[in-house]
Amino acid sequence: MESRAIARYVRVTPLKADRVLRLIRGMQVDRAQEVLQFTPRPIAKQIGKVLKSAVANATKEAQKNEEKLATDELFVKMAVAGAGPIMKRFLPRAHGRATRFWKRSSHITIVVSNGS
Repeated sequence: MESRAIARYVRVTPLKADRVLRLIRGMQVDRAQEVLQFTPRPIAKQIGKVLKSAVANATKEAQKNEEKLATDELFVKMAVAGAGPIMKRFLPRAHGRATRFWKRSSHITIVVSNGS
């Protein structure tokens, strides 16, 4: 059984989010939560919330189907950060010029599974 959780429009670049997601791919959920708790990057807290939501979705679905599901059986099957919308902004520079820069966002998807 698979369950997923998606955080959309997270204000971090997909590259920075994927650095943290690489740490937890394929891990058991309990171990992944520990790793995220002690990861110093700010996005780790947000990813922890998404992982917690995916686990809650899995337990809710198991209750709906009247199945028993232990959280220690769950593992992170997929963890990806896709590109979200980009806000284009300008920064004033010298001599009346402007420099453009992009504020990127991402959609973080985590899928947990119990292996069956």
